[in-house]
Amino acid sequence: MLKILHIAVENFAGVPLSFVKMHRAMGDQSTLVTFYHTAQNFPEELSLNFKIHRNFIAKTWRQFKVIQNAVLIQKKEKTYPFYFEPKNFLESLYFDLRESFRRKRIYEFIEKHKLYDYDIIHYDGGMDFFRDSHIAKQWKIDGKKIVCCYFGSDLRARGLMKELDRISDLNLTTEFDHLQMHPDIHYIFYPYEPDDIPQRIPNESEKVRIVHSPTNRKFKGTDLILKVIKEIKKERNIEFLLLEKMPREKVLSIKATCDICIDQVGGKFGGTGYGKSGLESLAMGIPTITNMTEDYQSFLKENPFVVANNKKELKEKIIELIDNKNLREEIGRKSIQWLKKYHSYESVNKRLLELYKSHGIL
Repeated sequence: MLKILHIAVENFAGVPLSFVKMHRAMGDQSTLVTFYHTAQNFPEELSLNFKIHRNFIAKTWRQFKVIQNAVLIQKKEKTYPFYFEPKNFLESLYFDLRESFRRKRIYEFIEKHKLYDYDIIHYDGGMDFFRDSHIAKQWKIDGKKIVCCYFGSDLRARGLMKELDRISDLNLTTEFDHLQMHPDIHYIFYPYEPDDIPQRIPNESEKVRIVHSPTNRKFKGTDLILKVIKEIKKERNIEFLLLEKMPREKVLSIKATCDICIDQVGGKFGGTGYGKSGLESLAMGIPTITNMTEDYQSFLKENPFVVANNKKELKEKIIELIDNKNLREEIGRKSIQWLKKYHSYESVNKRLLELYKSHGIL
């Protein structure tokens, strides 16, 4: 039995906890530790429950830093991979003081929960308890194996934590574009079992229901989507549902009544492909529209996504789905089958064990 600890800043979209659930289902021991509770109320396990400012100013500052890095990359003034650095002296001082205040609490937390008893440490998001990664470095000296797994803007916009990257035994990503952002990283489907997804409720009305539930409008291309929907409303009988700042349970219950889901199209900084929201739609058998490069489409064998990479394609694809109920139902069936084949616990765990073995972790 493997003993695997997952450490994450927060339970991003529930993905870190999905890995933990997979380990347990496969007979291994696993626990999730987070620094903060999620704003979307995803389930938690062990959490330091640090306070995080989520007011307008704090959110704007964090988003500014993400966008600033993305712009520098687009202008080729910065290249991948790059390392995280504070933006200025004041931000550096803030981080130093914050870690000083947290130090005692972190060490007491590690001792209380015997976190040093685990053999494999997954850093989900690639961040240790401290920026200099001295906990991870000590665990590495103690013979533990270090795995870093990246999910999105952590690698794309924040950058690598230099010391943690240096000692990592294995780097994983659930994002296709990350394969071009790190010289030694491996793609893995993240584990997903739709055990908390409500049953699909057939839409009996004459209006075709279309849903979009962005966590970040800029990343998901929401402004472009709204423009297209405005045009389509003049041509077709539809109901459009924009779900924002809602509890996850309510979002899922509304999604279950919809005919078409738009995940992301034309976002400026969010990469391409799909995330947890897209998988939830697939699990319900709802045709899901997203943007995807040709390379990514080829990489994702048999994938059921409806691909639209610009405004023109988005409008065409939506109208095609509105006008063809049989097509929607066919894509819905394929979506459920593909999800089971590639994202099931058994499938993902098999791939993870192969990577463990090839990197000397087992």
